[in-house]
Amino acid sequence: MFEYSMYLNEFLIFAFALLLALLSPGPDFAMILKQSITYGKRSSVIASFGVGLGISVHIIYTLLGIGFIISQSILLFSIVKYLGAAYLIYIGYQSLKSAGLKLKKQQVQNYSDISDKKSFVLGFLCNALNPKATLFFISMFTVVISPSTPIAVQIFYGIFAMLATTLWFVCLSLILSKNKVRKFFNSFGKMFDRTVGAVLISMGISVALSK
Repeated sequence: MFEYSMYLNEFLIFAFALLLALLSPGPDFAMILKQSITYGKRSSVIASFGVGLGISVHIIYTLLGIGFIISQSILLFSIVKYLGAAYLIYIGYQSLKSAGLKLKKQQVQNYSDISDKKSFVLGFLCNALNPKATLFFISMFTVVISPSTPIAVQIFYGIFAMLATTLWFVCLSLILSKNKVRKFFNSFGKMFDRTVGAVLISMGISVALSK
């Protein structure tokens, strides 16, 4: 009988590191915030599932050993880094040129402004192309998680990361979609979009210039 308890310490370290990563504001947080405030709860929740599934991309390449290859190859890592940076700058630019938030009740409940598919894809790409997530999982699967850890256990870690990430952002979506929270952000109007856009672009530039 396989003794899973021997990997408990490894799992707890991984889970704690993941919690800290989720609590740290990043591209996923900014995107979920934007979706929730602009389009409402439905769009934000669907985007949250996209973010959670986006974790699978990082899990797959780390389990296949590509994470280790990327960490050892300046060229491959640079490609991933610049793709992620370009995407952050792109969605930041979209926010900068936005006309601003319009949070009247009937507009927030009108989900025709963005389809479920687009919300999901937006969340998926935001995480899949997030350099922060790439760095996190490469470091976890090359430093914290031992190469001798059975593949079944590593898959469990990956599934846990997907579920925990989805749950976190769904809960965040529900909180941010409250009327009082929307009214608070409504006071900022265009300033909110401009701030989110500037933050995302700065993140993208920071990632692109990082070594």
